[in-house]
Amino acid sequence: MAIKAIALNASLKKSGDDPSSTEKMLSLIEKALKREGVVSETLRLADYNIFPGVTSDEGPGDDWPGVRSKILSADILVLGTPIWLGQPSSVAKRALERMDAFLDELDDAGRMVSYPRVAAVAVVGNEDGAHHVSAEIYQALNDVGFTLPANAVAYWVGEAMGNVNFVDLGSTPEVVSKMVDTLARNAVHLARMLQHETYPGEK
Repeated sequence: MAIKAIALNASLKKSGDDPSSTEKMLSLIEKALKREGVVSETLRLADYNIFPGVTSDEGPGDDWPGVRSKILSADILVLGTPIWLGQPSSVAKRALERMDAFLDELDDAGRMVSYPRVAAVAVVGNEDGAHHVSAEIYQALNDVGFTLPANAVAYWVGEAMGNVNFVDLGSTPEVVSKMVDTLARNAVHLARMLQHETYPGEK
């Protein structure tokens, strides 16, 4: 079966604003996934009216149900975020909070609706904190039912308090390209395995 991926860009910028470093990193991952035969789609979360809350539908005007549908129709989720104040963006955190609803959305065997999907993370910033940010997102994604492959993060951080962003670089550092390729290869491999045999449910 074909593998599909959805990327969530949790930049604070809406489409059409200044160039997004998160967008650049996610585009590299999308190209790497394409080389693995995966069709990808990217959503800029700031373009959507995603209400605060921890349910799958917070009422009229909430755009999350549509985003949720796209997440659950994909085999791989890539969550991309900038670093702000040493943390994932508030946009990324809101998406994770909304996915908290998966904890109660179970099938007859007690498995969350997010099973057996694979997740990976992309982080960019010109301050320290890529490992901290990825660790926070790793735990949250695992809590809500996603499986993370080995080396499930691609990141770039510039000089602390500097003014050079990832989007400003003339070329992609070799080490970043290697991380991106590894993320894509491992995520697709794991997604194919889980397509073949998902997790056991409750007896």
